[in-house]
Amino acid sequence: MNLTSIFKIHFALYFAIFLTACSNQKLKEITTDSPDQNIKVKFELINNQPFYSVYYKETCLLLPSKLGFEFKNQAALDSNFLIQNIETSTINENWEQVWGENKKIINKFNQTLIHLKEISEPGRALKLEFKVYNDGIGFRYEIPEQEGVDSLFISNELTEFNFANDYNAWWIPANFDSYEALYSNNKISEIPSANTPFTAETLDNICICIHEANLTNYAGMTMLKVPGKSTSFKTELVPWPDGIKVKTKAPMLSPWRTIQIASSAAELAESNLILNLNEPNKIANVSWIQPMKYIGIWWGMHLGVNTWTLGERHGATTENMKKYIDFAAEHNIPAVLAEGWNTGWENWGAQHAFDFITPYEDFDLEAIADYAKNKGVQLIGHHETGGDAEYYEQKLEEAFSMYQKLGIKVVKTGYAGPIRPLGQHHHGQWMVNHYQKVVETAAKYHIMIDAHEPIKATGIRRTWPNMMTREGARGMEWNGWSDGNPPEHHTILPFTRNLAGPLDYTPGIFDIQYKNAGKRIKWNDQDKGTSRVNTTLAKQLALFVVFYSPLQMASDLIENYKDQPAFQFIEDVPVDWAETKVLNAKIGNYVTIARKDINSNDWFLGSITDENARTLEINLNFLDKDKSYIAEIYSDSENTDWKTNPIEIDIRQLSVIANDTIKLRLAPGGGQAIRFKVID
Repeated sequence: MNLTSIFKIHFALYFAIFLTACSNQKLKEITTDSPDQNIKVKFELINNQPFYSVYYKETCLLLPSKLGFEFKNQAALDSNFLIQNIETSTINENWEQVWGENKKIINKFNQTLIHLKEISEPGRALKLEFKVYNDGIGFRYEIPEQEGVDSLFISNELTEFNFANDYNAWWIPANFDSYEALYSNNKISEIPSANTPFTAETLDNICICIHEANLTNYAGMTMLKVPGKSTSFKTELVPWPDGIKVKTKAPMLSPWRTIQIASSAAELAESNLILNLNEPNKIANVSWIQPMKYIGIWWGMHLGVNTWTLGERHGATTENMKKYIDFAAEHNIPAVLAEGWNTGWENWGAQHAFDFITPYEDFDLEAIADYAKNKGVQLIGHHETGGDAEYYEQKLEEAFSMYQKLGIKVVKTGYAGPIRPLGQHHHGQWMVNHYQKVVETAAKYHIMIDAHEPIKATGIRRTWPNMMTREGARGMEWNGWSDGNPPEHHTILPFTRNLAGPLDYTPGIFDIQYKNAGKRIKWNDQDKGTSRVNTTLAKQLALFVVFYSPLQMASDLIENYKDQPAFQFIEDVPVDWAETKVLNAKIGNYVTIARKDINSNDWFLGSITDENARTLEINLNFLDKDKSYIAEIYSDSENTDWKTNPIEIDIRQLSVIANDTIKLRLAPGGGQAIRFKVID
C-alpha cells in the first residue's frame, strides 16, 4: 500500500457525558458529508427508529429509509433506540491494485460509527457504520458480541431504499439463482423487484447505483418493492431452504450496502467505491497472479458444431487442443481453455456426475500439458459442477493439486444447474461461503479463478486477487442458441453489471452470421434457427476495451481468425491497465472508454453504440502531452450495418497528439477500436 496520509479524528463525542441520561431525547440526527461536500448522508431516529437519507448537491435522492433486522429467535432490532456514542474519522490514502482498471486507487472518505442501544430491556446494542466518498456511500451493520446475544437467525434485513422521485432505471428482475437476463428500462414505480447492481438516473442526469460490497458469510441482496410505496424498495435476502436468510453468530458484520452517485453516466462508470469497501489483499506473494488473454474449445459447443460429451463431434480432443495451442503460440495469446475434457458430461444432472480428475479417452491431459509448456502456452482448467457444489468441495484439494502439478494456473468453474445441497440457491449464504472457499483453496495452490454461474462481484478481488473474473450476466453464449443480446445490451452493462467488477463476457466473434459454422445441430430449446451475433465486427473488437476483464477470451473458432487483419487488435490489446478514462456515455445508447497499458505508454480506446448509428467527437487530451502517437484504427465502414453488413471493417492509421480531436464513426449496432501507439 502506498500510504500518503491518514487522518483519524476521534471525537468520542461532545455528547458522551450526557448520553446515559438524555441522548434519546437530545441527539436524534447525525450528518456525514463526502470530502468534496457534494454528498451528504443524514442518520436520524424518528420515534426512536433508525432511518437514513441521502443528498447530492442539496438534492434529496433517498428520503428517510428504514434500517434494522428481524430474527427468528428474538425480537426485531429496529426500534426503541437511543444513540449511545459516536465515532468519526477522516481517511485519505492511496493503494495499488495487483491488477485492474487503474493501478493506483484513491481511498478518501469521511466515516461515522454510530453506537445504538435499546432503551428498555434487553438493551441490545447495534452499530451502524457510514463511509461517505466523493463517488458514493457505503453503510453496514455490526451486531457486537454482548450478553444474551449469541446465535443469530436473520429472517429479514429491513434496509430500505426510498427514492425521492420516480427516476428512470435499468434493472433485471430479482432472481435467487441467475443474473443472466436482459436489462429493462422503466420508471422505478413500474419495477416490482430487482437484482443489484440497480442503476437509476434523475432528470438532471445524476446517476445512482444500488449494490453491495464485501459479501462475506451472508446472503446475497435483492430489492423488493415496499407495499404501498411506488418508489421504495426493501432488502430481500436470498433464503436458506427453511426460509431463514442468514445464520451466524455475534459479533456479526453485514456486507456494505452501497450507493454509487455521480453527476453523469461517464463519471459513474469510473467509480472505485466497491473496491474501496473491501479488505486489503491477503495474498502475500502475488507473483503467480497473471492477467492474460485466452482462446479455447468453447464456442463450437454453443454453436452446436461440437459437443461437450464424448463422440464423433467431441470438441475437447488431444488433436483439437494441439491446434489451439499452436495458434495461441503463433499469435501471442498466452492461454488456451478446453471445456468438455473430463468425464461426466453424459451424466448431466445426476449427483456426483463429474469427478474433475478423469479425462475422456480422446483427451491426453498430461501430453497436452507438456505440449503447451513446450510452446510457451498456459492451459486453463475447467470444472463444471452442474450445481453439485457439495461434491465439488469434497474434490477441491485433489483437483487443484492435480492442476498445480501439471502447471495449470487458471481454472474456470461452472454451476449450471440446481444447487446441491438441494434447496440451496446460487445466491444464498451457503453458496456465498462455497464460492469463497473455492477462491481461498485455489490461492493455496496458486490458482486463479474465473467463475461462471457465480455469486455477483462485490469487490472480493481486492482481498483475494486470484478471484480474477466472473460471468454473472447474459454473455456471448446466448448468441449461439437464442435470439441473442440486442445491440443496446452492451451499452447498459458498463453502468450496471460492470460496476460490480470484471466481466467474462467472452467477446471476439468474427463469424457474426455463422456462415462458416458448417452443419450446426440444435441442442437448446431456445434455438429458433435464427441465432447470430447482433453486432458489427468493429464492435466485437471494441468490447475488449469497454468490458474489463483480467482474463479476456477471444471466443470464436480459430479458423475464423486466420488471415483476418482485424485479429491484430486482439493480439495487441492488453488486459491489465494503468489508468482508465470514460470519455463519453449515455446509458443504453453509447459509451467510449480509453485505457492505458500498464506495461507501456500506449492507450487503447473502445467505443460502442446501440442499434443507432452515431458520430462522436473525441478529444485526445487523455494522451500523454509530451508524446506522439500512431492511431491504429479499426472502424465500421460507411456501408457497415449490424443487420445487413456486419463484418465490413476499415483499418487505417493516423498520426495524432494530445491536442487533437477525432471523430468516431459508429454504424448501427457498431463500434470502433483504436490503439494509440507511441512513436519512439
